[in-house]
Amino acid sequence: MHDSPAPAAHRSLVARLWRALPTRVDRRVVWAAWATFVVQVAIVGTGGLVRLTASGLGCPTWPRCTDDSFVNTPEMGIHGVIEFGNRLLTFVLVAVAIVTFLFVVRMRRQRPDLFWLALAIGLYVPLQAIIGGITVLSNLNPYVVGLHYFASVVLVALAAAFVYRVYTGPGPRERAVPAWYAGLAHLTSAAVLITVVVGILVTGSGPHAGDAGAARNGLDPEYMQHLHSWPAYAAFALTILLLVTGWRLRAPLRFWVGMLLATELVQIAVGLWQARTGLPIVLVNIHMVLAVLLVAAMTAVVLHLKQPSGARDFAFVAGRADPHEAATMRGR
Repeated sequence: MHDSPAPAAHRSLVARLWRALPTRVDRRVVWAAWATFVVQVAIVGTGGLVRLTASGLGCPTWPRCTDDSFVNTPEMGIHGVIEFGNRLLTFVLVAVAIVTFLFVVRMRRQRPDLFWLALAIGLYVPLQAIIGGITVLSNLNPYVVGLHYFASVVLVALAAAFVYRVYTGPGPRERAVPAWYAGLAHLTSAAVLITVVVGILVTGSGPHAGDAGAARNGLDPEYMQHLHSWPAYAAFALTILLLVTGWRLRAPLRFWVGMLLATELVQIAVGLWQARTGLPIVLVNIHMVLAVLLVAAMTAVVLHLKQPSGARDFAFVAGRADPHEAATMRGR
């Protein structure tokens, strides 16, 4: 028996679509990587707006917005619009994650790093949506809300890693800096992580609960603000040390350390400004977005500690780098 024309045409269409997918990193993959990063940062901004405008229960149930409707109703007012808008952006995240995965699926053997990162992001997005639903069903429990934010922190870090790997060749990698410098970078990343976690607890103790009736975590907000500053200033000091020593070493990741330092400077300035002006919504939201950009910058620094084997730009000998020596070594 012969196949009917319809199934045969369907298989032909699927085959053409499959052949149209990238087999190497091209412009489509680069755009997908950046789109992934941008939407992950954007949903932190819209999620912060939900919390800061007390719209966390604008849609009082999940996955529906009300018991009878998946979308917000006019009676729910601006809070319903804000909360539903944030939920709607989740579908954009899902669409971007699916497209990104499809763009790397044919290169899974040549670029398993891109394949697994795209898969991790794609699976993490619906998990993040579920955590968001639990925050609503728990009446905005501050610890669940904090977990929801931290899940976005992880997603932004994964997206930053994906962007980095798109611009980096496959194959084995080797350390591009001395061991002590790599240790200093990891110590800095630990300080950044502690800063973000303590910042989440600060927000959970402050006035922006996501809803007027939502509970706080019971911690002293003034004390928590001071506690939050300690790891932040430690990360700042360590970053300055990274930049100074990296400059003396002529380390290839100096640009990214500079970006990390610039992000910290802006973040510290906004943090001090918001603390001295009564935590205005705009500044707090900027501070929340800057926190994930800080994590992205730190991720870039850590990833640049290694380079593809044989691709070093500088030779590190006894903690010192000489570009002329490196050129001589490459010529041998």
